[in-house]
Amino acid sequence: MKPGKFLIPLVAASTLALAGCAGQGDKQTGGTLVGAAAGGLLGSQFGSGTGQLVGTALGVLAGAYLGNQVGQSLDNADQAAMKQSTQYSLEATKVGHTSNWSNPDSGNSGSVTPTKTYQAPSGDYCREYQQTVTVGGKTEEAYGTACRKPDGSWKVKN
Repeated sequence: MKPGKFLIPLVAASTLALAGCAGQGDKQTGGTLVGAAAGGLLGSQFGSGTGQLVGTALGVLAGAYLGNQVGQSLDNADQAAMKQSTQYSLEATKVGHTSNWSNPDSGNSGSVTPTKTYQAPSGDYCREYQQTVTVGGKTEEAYGTACRKPDGSWKVKN
């Protein structure tokens, strides 16, 4: 067995286990660990041999950074509101129309706007979207793609 084929799942499982240990007071660490795991798993899907290891490493770094930033700012209620708004927007909102969310307890808010709908070569229905998150008066923008799963929910691809 190649070391990378064993090492990648082991690192991902360890990271997820450690993320479960992070309490509510340490959401930044939890976000970093979960982001690193997700990024590593995504990065491991590209290339082979050394290229796959490089992809995994870059994915871990990028995921850790993004997870850290989100974990630093958003609590569980914020994340739930954002997820619910994103799922609703991807399922029921026309291209160019925005769905908003806010958490009155934290003051954080955001929006999701589908920008393109298409059927992928795999047959999956996908949507590109723009998302904003405002924390402490500072707004960050992100762009992503999500595809509909067989159960009707949407899975973010990037």
